[in-house]
Amino acid sequence: MMLVEQTPVPTAALPVAQFKDHLRLGTGFADDGVQDDVLVAYLQAAIATIEARTGKALIARSYVWTLTAWRDLAAQVLPVAPVTAITALTIVDRLGAEETVDPARYVLEPDLHRPRLVSTGYTLPVIPVGGTAVIAFDAGLGATWAEVPADIAQAVKMLAAHYYENRGTAPGEVEVPMGVRTLIARYKPVRLFGGGAL
Repeated sequence: MMLVEQTPVPTAALPVAQFKDHLRLGTGFADDGVQDDVLVAYLQAAIATIEARTGKALIARSYVWTLTAWRDLAAQVLPVAPVTAITALTIVDRLGAEETVDPARYVLEPDLHRPRLVSTGYTLPVIPVGGTAVIAFDAGLGATWAEVPADIAQAVKMLAAHYYENRGTAPGEVEVPMGVRTLIARYKPVRLFGGGAL
């Protein structure tokens, strides 16, 4: 299985001004934007950390997921949530020949934690031996930063500030603060059925 992010989080979508306020950085100076690149880097790192811990895309973007077998022949849980649309399903054989599957043969079953690609018939399309299924989809909690839930947006700012304040420390040595873990707790999927989620 391989998940590829097709559209990264645009820099313009990041709450740099809000993050400056959170850090209580001075304003009104000629060099106000001198740290913007650093602040963007820490916001991106915080978003990546929270997305990895929750399995949620915060800002809406496109993904392509390639897999070699269905976990369940009638439905497949998607690796990122919440999914807003499945834009394409393609079956590729071992020689590279592609077949685009008719969208009438599957639907998206939305869910905050485990959205699924579900067959409208008995089974999903057969993946040939040595072949793959390629699922293109859009996922995200909000199309803009303003649409991201307030608690998880606050967790991003808190974690980015923690990284900023501990910037002299190696990345693996900086732990996620308890306040951040508390804010993102309700977004973490409950692990049931021995890993049957994917």
